[in-house]
Amino acid sequence: MRETTVESKFFKAVKAKGGLAVKFVSPSFNGMPDRMVMFPGGRIGFVEVKAPGKTPRPLQWSRHRLLRRMGFLVFVLDSPEQIGGIIDAIQST
Repeated sequence: MRETTVESKFFKAVKAKGGLAVKFVSPSFNGMPDRMVMFPGGRIGFVEVKAPGKTPRPLQWSRHRLLRRMGFLVFVLDSPEQIGGIIDAIQST
């Protein structure tokens, strides 16, 4: 399965739950997660999408740590089976 397939399934699942999973592009700050996920009530999380079995690059791990230190939720998604748990975690924060 390709990364784009996992990302598409995630995007559709977030939308079905009433949220937004916007592509997050930061040209001047490399390594940021692929998607910023927002749900009603001010619930926000960041999701790095990878092909199954792949892991983030060192710079991406560094950005994840930075965001977590700032109090944000950050997830690495590499399997469709993780989608429900990630959505639940963001919605319940």
